[in-house]
Amino acid sequence: MCGIIAYKGKDKAISVILEGLKNLEYRGYDSWGIACKSNPSIVLTKGVGNIGEVTEEEIKSELYKGKPLTIGIGHTRWATHGGVTKENAHPHQSENHRVAVVHNGIIENFEELKAKLKNIKFKSETDTEVIPQLLQYHMESRKDFEKAFVDTLKELQGNYAVVAIDQQSDKVLFGKVGSPLVIGKKEDEYFVASDIPAFLKHTNQVIYLEDGEYGSIGDSLKIYKLSNNQIINKDVQTVDWNLEQAQKGEYPHFMIKEIMEQRDSITRALEQKNSNLLKVIEMMKKAKGIFLVGCGTSFHACVSASYNFSHIAKAHVNIVLASEFRNYEEFLTDESLMIAVSQSGETADLIDAVKVAKAKGVKIISLVNVMGSTLKRMSDESLLMNAGPEICVCSTKNYTSQLAILLLLAYGFADRLEEGKELIQSAANKVEELIKNNLDKIKDLAKKLKDNKNMFLIGRDLAYPSALEGALKIKEVSYIHAEGFAGGELKHGTIALIEEGTPVITLATPETEQLINSNAIEIKSRGGYIIGIGSKKHEVYDFYIEVPNFKQANPLLMIVPIQLLAYYLAVERNCNPDKPRNLAKSVTVR
Repeated sequence: MCGIIAYKGKDKAISVILEGLKNLEYRGYDSWGIACKSNPSIVLTKGVGNIGEVTEEEIKSELYKGKPLTIGIGHTRWATHGGVTKENAHPHQSENHRVAVVHNGIIENFEELKAKLKNIKFKSETDTEVIPQLLQYHMESRKDFEKAFVDTLKELQGNYAVVAIDQQSDKVLFGKVGSPLVIGKKEDEYFVASDIPAFLKHTNQVIYLEDGEYGSIGDSLKIYKLSNNQIINKDVQTVDWNLEQAQKGEYPHFMIKEIMEQRDSITRALEQKNSNLLKVIEMMKKAKGIFLVGCGTSFHACVSASYNFSHIAKAHVNIVLASEFRNYEEFLTDESLMIAVSQSGETADLIDAVKVAKAKGVKIISLVNVMGSTLKRMSDESLLMNAGPEICVCSTKNYTSQLAILLLLAYGFADRLEEGKELIQSAANKVEELIKNNLDKIKDLAKKLKDNKNMFLIGRDLAYPSALEGALKIKEVSYIHAEGFAGGELKHGTIALIEEGTPVITLATPETEQLINSNAIEIKSRGGYIIGIGSKKHEVYDFYIEVPNFKQANPLLMIVPIQLLAYYLAVERNCNPDKPRNLAKSVTVR
C-alpha cells in the first residue's frame, strides 16, 4: 500500500525524493518521511498527514547541513501496523541510528523477530521497525552492510519491498517479495520506487524486480537472487507513459481528469496486437472452465463480462472474487483458465489467487495496466489496458478499459472480433458528447443530493454490474452510503429502507427498461426520489440523464454519469476525491 522512493546520484536527493513522494501519495497519505546520508550521519525528518503541501525549503531546513546529499530514501504511509503517528512514520532507524529503512508490505513474523531482539528498545508500534533493528543485530556480528541486509531479508516472512541506507556506506540496498519495486536508470543516477510515476520526470528507462531478488546501487547497479546470491542480468525496458499523463494539468483533481480521458483510454484499450488477441481467444476456446477473477472495481468488470460472454458468445464463465478464489481450488485442473483482472497488477488477494491457480496447473491470462507488474510477469499471456497512469485512488478510466477489453474478448470468442471493435470504438466516440450534454445537470444533482446519508442504485442485466460499480464510486469518494443491487432483489428486503426523498438511481437498458421502471414505480410509491439513467425517458423519473444506446457496450457509457456524480458529490461535501480516507490505490496487503 505504501509508497517508496530512493535515490542515488547527483547533488539533489532532497528534491528528487520529495517530488517522488508527492507523485506516490495515491499509495498512502497517512504520514511521510525522508532520510538522507549526510556524512558522518543519517539526517531524518517525518510528518503526519499529506506531503503534498510540504515545500522543499521546509525539508532542506530539516535535512541540509551544508553537505551534498546524494543518497536518500523516502516513504509515504498507509497505516497497517500501528496508528497514524510521527513515531510510526517511515523511515525507521536502528537503535544505534546507523541504518535507515523504508518498507511496503507486512512482516508476518515481526513478533517473533521482536522477541529475538529483546535487548533492543523499539520506538514505534510498526512491524517495519524490526527490519533496521535486525540489520543492526547482524552488523554487530561483524557482518558488513550488504551481508547483514541479505541475512535480514532471509529472516523476514510475509510480503515486503525494502530499501535501506547506512551512514558508513555509499550503497543503497533493496529487496522484494510480494510487494512492487521498480528501478529507474538515467546515466549515473538511479531511482528505486514502488511505482514508475515516482521518477517518470527523470527517466522512462526501468528495470522490473522479481520476487526473491535483491540488489545494491553503489558504483554500479547489481541484482542478485536471494536464494543463492547469484548475480542476475536484467533487461532495461522503456515505458511509453509520459509525464503529462501523470500530472493534473488544468484539472483540480486527477479523478475528473481521468474521467474526461475515457474516450482516448477506451480507444487505446482496443490497440491490441491482433496476434496476441487471437492467441488469448484460442486459449479461452480450448479451456475447460474459465474463471474471471478480480477485486473491487475489477470484479465488477468481470461480472459485466460474464453477461456479455453469455449474450454474445453463448459461453459460460465463472466469476470469483479474488479473496474467495481459494475456495474453488478443488474444481481446478490443468485444463482450466483464469483471466485475472487488475489495474496495478500488484493486488495481494489477486496475486494469492493466481498462485493457487498456478499450483493446479491453470493457465493465466491477465488484463493489467502496468507493464512490469507482478501479475503480468506471473501470467502465461497478458493484455495491457494502455490507459496510462491512473493516479486517483478510485478507478475510473481503468474500469472502462477493462470493460472494453473483456467485451472484445467476448466478441472474439464468438468469431466477431471486428464487429466488437467497431461497436466499442463507436461507444468511445460518444463519451465526450455524453459528458458535455450532462455535466451541468450532474453538478446540480450533486448539490441536491449532497446531504443524503443513503443512496441506492438498481439495474438488471448489464445495468446490474454498473449499479454495483456506481455505488462503489459514490461510497469511495463522497462517503455517502450507497448500495447497488439487482432490480429484482428490491422486494427481498431493501425496499424496507426506502423513505421520503431517498435517492434511487435506476439504470435502464432497452432490454430491461420495462422491468426496471416497474421497480422505480414501486420505489416512488414509497417516497423515493428517482434518478433515471438510460436511452429513454420515463414519467416516473424525477431526474433524467440520457445515455445513448450501444447495446452490449452500454456499460461503457452508463457508468460515466455516475463517475461524474460521485466526483461532484465529493467536491460538494469537501472531500478530496483523489485521496479517499482509509484507502490506497494498490492493495498490496491481505
